Amino acid sequence: MSRRRLRAIFVKELHHITRDPRSLGMALAVPVMMLLLFGFALSLDVDRIPTLVYDQDHTERSRDLIRQFAGSRFFDIRGYVDSYAPIERAIDRNRVLMALVIPRDYSKDTSAGQKAPVQLLLDGSDSNTASIALGYAESVVRNYSLELRSDMQNRRGGGGATAPAVDARLRVWYNSSLESKNYVVPGLIAVILQIIAALLTSLTIAREWEMGTMEQILSTPLRPAEMVLGKMLAYFVVGVADAAVAVLVGIFVFQVPFRGSVPFMVVSTCVFLFGALFWGIFISAAAKTQLQAYQMGILSSFLPAFLLSGFVYSIETMPPVIQWITRLIPARYVVTILKGVFLKGVGFRVLWGELGFLALYAAIIFVLATRKLNRKLA
Repeated sequence: MSRRRLRAIFVKELHHITRDPRSLGMALAVPVMMLLLFGFALSLDVDRIPTLVYDQDHTERSRDLIRQFAGSRFFDIRGYVDSYAPIERAIDRNRVLMALVIPRDYSKDTSAGQKAPVQLLLDGSDSNTASIALGYAESVVRNYSLELRSDMQNRRGGGGATAPAVDARLRVWYNSSLESKNYVVPGLIAVILQIIAALLTSLTIAREWEMGTMEQILSTPLRPAEMVLGKMLAYFVVGVADAAVAVLVGIFVFQVPFRGSVPFMVVSTCVFLFGALFWGIFISAAAKTQLQAYQMGILSSFLPAFLLSGFVYSIETMPPVIQWITRLIPARYVVTILKGVFLKGVGFRVLWGELGFLALYAAIIFVLATRKLNRKLA
């Protein structure tokens, strides 16, 4: 392999990139736009749940329970109704997610020390959101029930409340505020880099054939491996710039904590970019037209990276066959690396397996791209 020829194809491809400032600007701006759009729009937090209240009791005790819901950040009381019909209409029209129904004898039952049922009506069309909302509501009711029981014991016995048998003290590691953006943004960076890297290089060789410049390249002593490496390195510069901008946006715009090693993150990102860019060149060598290369690049990068990387959907909850397929998706490993570096502060000692897979993947795709280009040129 000649360093001179490699440098020549690198400079040629770099000139081609810089000659089209609009495409270069889009290559740098699209990752930021996607990160901002998905980062703000794709929120897994369930709070300020729109709620209606149907209070049949109209007592101080029932109003006290309503205040428990109104004082929680998870619920937003949108209004009060006097029958079930307005609740049904509001849920059907997606105006509320939940309704709290307090029965007529609620105050009487609680004062007598008896069980007082409280009805919660939820829109179950979105089962995940409904389950989370139900958990929040049950927590509010449970805590209020304990307060009532403690107050009644104080009144009857005149002594202090009996301490619970188990005192659970929760401590949340790595994302103590439980904000979904801290979980979503690092994975989103990986997904965006996978998509952009594959699309940047998926048109390179197909464009050479359509523009008729491949015949000129064939007249030179340039080897397929030198062409693949030269083209990859030119777009690698753009990919590194995209990665740096995406990481800075994640840290300074979304305020995602960064606890890990910068050198390890840089090495991991570069290895991942090598594989993603080589994959784009492989697609470009296999495709006959730029349109076909673009379509193949989208299908092979966006869908697997978005659905099978663990970026949004937990891999552990997928069927066993799909879990095995995800092991072949490179975005899965870089998502794990970025989340570990950002949130947990772990490095090579923990993530060496993921980094090793990315390096192996990049080497295999480089060999496949070189052989595919060699056969096409022959």
